[in-house]
This record gives sequence, structure tokens and C-alpha cells, in this order.
Amino acid sequence: MFYLVLKYALIGPLLRLMFRPRIEGLEHIPESGAAIVAGNHLSFSDHFLMPAILKRRITFLAKAEYFTGPGIKGRLTAAFFRSAGQIPVDRSGKEAGQAAIREGLGVLRKGELLGIYPEGTRSHDGRLYKGKVGVAAMALKAQVPVIPCAMIGTFEAQPPGQVVPRFQRVTIRFGAPLEFSRYAGMDGEKAVLRAVTDEIMYEILGLSGQEYVDKYAAVVKAEEAAGQTAEGGRPTTERRFPRMPLS
Repeated sequence: MFYLVLKYALIGPLLRLMFRPRIEGLEHIPESGAAIVAGNHLSFSDHFLMPAILKRRITFLAKAEYFTGPGIKGRLTAAFFRSAGQIPVDRSGKEAGQAAIREGLGVLRKGELLGIYPEGTRSHDGRLYKGKVGVAAMALKAQVPVIPCAMIGTFEAQPPGQVVPRFQRVTIRFGAPLEFSRYAGMDGEKAVLRAVTDEIMYEILGLSGQEYVDKYAAVVKAEEAAGQTAEGGRPTTERRFPRMPLS
């Protein structure tokens, strides 16, 4: 009930006023049945924009830290995220990936929409980073389509460190569903999971027009925070690909 209040009476109208979102490809979202919506992740506002513009309820996996803050503020934040359709996932430890997959499969088995950011964290510089294979594992295990999605302009509207977003128009672009039945029964093969994930990321790249970095975002963040350099004092390198033109 509170989810509907947030969507239609509180957060939804506020986000539409602030961002005046252009929605493209909404016809690719099925009216019923399980599916994964996989998108790039540019700002904190992404968590709430997509649920606000979709008619169907969509559940996102969110980092557990949003649900474990201390005091009244922490409890209110946790209640807000749960009401907005977010599921906490512990990203620490060896079992973090498996925990996320279990939670995601639980949503899909109920025939619902699952939202996921394959990069695993927000982009700190507006580029698109290498996707983690959890999205592929869930798609193959649940045998559901993956709908690629691009958030465009949300990084500029709310860059890292900015609490209150700017009033700026953004675009949310959905692509045609990707179907992976040809890999049925192969969800345990690493090469298949990598290939499926890369295909999903390539479709997101085509929708967003971002510059692509063939490296995990979390790794790049950690390296930059530590000022890491390669052996011999040379800066570490990244494989970068140019921005793709938007169609």
C-alpha cells in the first residue's frame, strides 16, 4: 500500500516535476510475467526514477547499507527503501554474489519484474563499466528475458556527492528484450555467463551512448582511491572504448 502512495502521491510526482523524464521504448516492458530490467547506474535517483515511471511494480536489489543505518534516520531510510520496492543485499564476503542471485530469483519466481544494475555500483564518472555475471546467472536460471535500459542525464542531474538533484530533464530508454534460451542448462559455465553479460552490456551501451571501460567499476574506484600504479611506477591502464553514437 505504501509503495502505491510513494509512487502516485509522493515520490513519483516529485521526480516527474524535477526530471520531466522522456520515456522511450516503454512497449518493451511486458504487461505480465517475470523479466529482468538491466540498466546503467549513474546516480542515487536511479533507484526511484524507474519505479516511478513504470506501470508495473519493479523490485531492485540494493546494498544492505541502506537498511542498516543507526538511529531514527537509519530506520526511516530502511523503511523508505523497503516501501520503494528495494531488497537489501549484503555485498561483503564470499557469498555476496550468491545471496544477490537467491534474492533476485525469489522475485522472478513470483512472476515479477526485477531491476538490476550489472555494474554492481554507481558509475563515479559517467562511464559504463564491465558488468558482473549475476544478471546472466539469474536470466538463465529463471529462463526469463532481459530488457536493457539506459538512464541518460541522471549523472549530470545528480553527480556523486550531490544530495539534492538539479532540476534537469532526463531520458529513460528501454531496448528490445534479449532472449537467451539457446543457453538453457548452461548457467554454471563461466564462459557462457560472461558472454551473456557482455551481450547485455553491449545493448545498454548502444542505448546510452556512454564511453565503455572493460574493467569493473568497483576496482577502478578502489585503484583511484589508493592512487594505485602499475609495477615500475606506471599508472594502471584501462581498456576504453569510445562513446557509441545514439540512434
